[in-house]
Amino acid sequence: MKLSLLTTLCAASLLLLSGCAEITPKPKEKVVVDSTLPTISLTKNGIITDMKTVAFEWKSITDPRVEGIYVYKKSPQDKAANELEYYDTIDTRYSTHYVDRTVEPDTKYSYAFRVFTKESQGVNSKVFVVNTLPVLQSVSWIHSITGLPRIAKIIWRPHVSERVSTYIIERKTFEDKEWHQIDELSGRLNAEYIDTGLEDNHVYMYRIRVKTYDGIISTPSQIVKSITKPLPVSVTKIEASKNLPKAIKITWSPSKQKDFERYYLYRADDIDGSYELIAKLYNNHFTDKIDEDGKTYFYKVSVLDKDGLESEHDKNKVMGMTLTKPNAPAIVEAKLQGNKIELKWGKSDPRTVSYIVVKKSKKRWFDKISKEYKGLTKSLFIDAAIEPDTLYTYTVYSVDKNGIVSEPSIEVQIKTPESQEIISASKAKATQEESVKAVSTKSSSSETTVAPAEELDLNGL
Repeated sequence: MKLSLLTTLCAASLLLLSGCAEITPKPKEKVVVDSTLPTISLTKNGIITDMKTVAFEWKSITDPRVEGIYVYKKSPQDKAANELEYYDTIDTRYSTHYVDRTVEPDTKYSYAFRVFTKESQGVNSKVFVVNTLPVLQSVSWIHSITGLPRIAKIIWRPHVSERVSTYIIERKTFEDKEWHQIDELSGRLNAEYIDTGLEDNHVYMYRIRVKTYDGIISTPSQIVKSITKPLPVSVTKIEASKNLPKAIKITWSPSKQKDFERYYLYRADDIDGSYELIAKLYNNHFTDKIDEDGKTYFYKVSVLDKDGLESEHDKNKVMGMTLTKPNAPAIVEAKLQGNKIELKWGKSDPRTVSYIVVKKSKKRWFDKISKEYKGLTKSLFIDAAIEPDTLYTYTVYSVDKNGIVSEPSIEVQIKTPESQEIISASKAKATQEESVKAVSTKSSSSETTVAPAEELDLNGL
């Protein structure tokens, strides 16, 4: 059963192959030429060429003996062949047209035709030499617009051929060795292309090829060059103040950019830190208000043009600082003098114009009183408002003309005796050498007198 089925299939295959051979018969090796058979004769406009096709048209064949036509062809690749070789079969005498789509643009080909019957073949036709059309030329006019911010614009005249379906945009820089296709635009009537995301002040070259509906790509167009707009010129001579109270003034040279828009001012805590945009300005100066003495900031300035391009600004940075606090006074003496307490200190900073004395008293554990004495112009403070058996603590501050207050001096402490009458005038001399309890904030209740500092300015004592 299986053998019978296999035999049937083989027979069917042979019949099928035989049928195919009959549909597209090839010339026999031994040709019987019958000169009485008709010869292919082209019509008046019997050859039409295109870039990738060649079409033939001949007069009708009426001889009933003819079953079809053999097509012979010679292409430039067949350099070794002296004669045309069999190429194709037309399996009916009723056909009067033949189209060859296996050709290249702007190439010379040779063709001939011969009719055939079951037993013989006719005489070869005349050899027809044809030249396919060259590929389309690209657009006839192309132009680039230069000086745009990070973009290039290319415009051209739409191609005249209605066969054009797309435009192929190619780009190249001086660093590139080859052209690169960057886009393909559909529509013959397109007339511009805008290339975005480009580098600043960079040269780009462009050319265009057109592509037909049947996939034929034209020669390249003329090359055009476009230079993107450079960044604005950076500012110079940036300066920042270091002597203004609670402020830093930043100044810089004015920009000469023709399309200047504004300045951007950036600030950071460290020279290589993260800079924050703090101001958008039209003037070349800015005062940064800072409620802190001796505060340091770093600044940089950029120029922005009307296209939004920003100049480089990372290389030119400057440090500014608010005016520091004046130096704290140095207390040189603190003592109980009769029924008064006397404080003396030295002028530690030439900026000082006045002093503040802060007095704190403590009689019991929870009985604490604090009082300030401002506007003192001398380096001496006499406190007559004291009570017995009380611990007094004194701190002195310097104040400059801007009202900036220094850090506090060291604290001194004085403990008054346990008496209803602190010290009578008659006993002042006897008790002059009694120990005065004066200690710094780090000391405890040890009773000492503060030793004078070296090289003190005691003007005004």
